[in-house]
Amino acid sequence: MTGSSDYTPPKIWTWNKANGGQFANINRPIAGPTHDKDLPVGRHPLQLYSLATPNGVKVTIMLEELLALGHSGAEYDAWLIKIGEGDQFGSGFVGVNPNSKIPALVDRSGPTPIRVFESGSILTYLAEKFGAFLPTDPAVRAECFSWLFWQMGSAPYLGGGFGHFYAYAPTKIEYAIDRFAMEVKRQLDVLDRRLAESEYLSGKEYTIADMAVWPWYGGLVKGWQYGAAEFLQVEDYKNVQRWADAIFERPAVKRGRMINRVSGEPSSQLHERHDASDFETKTQDKLAIAS
Repeated sequence: MTGSSDYTPPKIWTWNKANGGQFANINRPIAGPTHDKDLPVGRHPLQLYSLATPNGVKVTIMLEELLALGHSGAEYDAWLIKIGEGDQFGSGFVGVNPNSKIPALVDRSGPTPIRVFESGSILTYLAEKFGAFLPTDPAVRAECFSWLFWQMGSAPYLGGGFGHFYAYAPTKIEYAIDRFAMEVKRQLDVLDRRLAESEYLSGKEYTIADMAVWPWYGGLVKGWQYGAAEFLQVEDYKNVQRWADAIFERPAVKRGRMINRVSGEPSSQLHERHDASDFETKTQDKLAIAS
């Protein structure tokens, strides 16, 4: 392993050059808006501002699952936030999420709009609002929250750690890739052991814990993330594979993955969702034909 480096950290760090890499144009060490831009508002009670990253997909899956259960109050407009172009730094978006990260939700069903940001917070808010996908038994509920917060604490090692250095960093650093590959494989083993004894993460019930973990780790073992399936030997995690396949077969999950998606097959991309019929008429392949 290469361990030498010519870099010595300065006594005080200053931001005096771009950091390089795929997201260099949007990385900065300060918060707040960079420009004035109001957010659009549609006709439904819930307004989602997002992109189909794993964190964004969690919430669109939840909303589609709620609608599939018959919760008409979960109707929503999903607006596309192009993070590569800096949409998350518009004044309207920062007003909903001061952290400038997708997803962000505004609930306009009551007299005063309620903002909700951070994906785990949104999942919990929706689960409590509609009384769905969050167990009521104290022990099972605790298990659900434990796995939900496990994802919140673990996924940065997968995305910002492994994913960044393996797929996006301008140079390949052996130490960094080895460090985070080791941790991601440990996390996959944690999941595999849990799913060897339990159908879903909380037990027999499909919950918001599964919705939170699946887009990250289910996507990883199905080969959808970072081109790293062979590198990480994801086929070895049989129980995670079983769980990932079972969740992917849910119609609401298939719909949720399409919303705010801007890559992949045109038929899998629904840039914005304002009505259930949009899945049939407004995917990118349909719009291309219409134009």
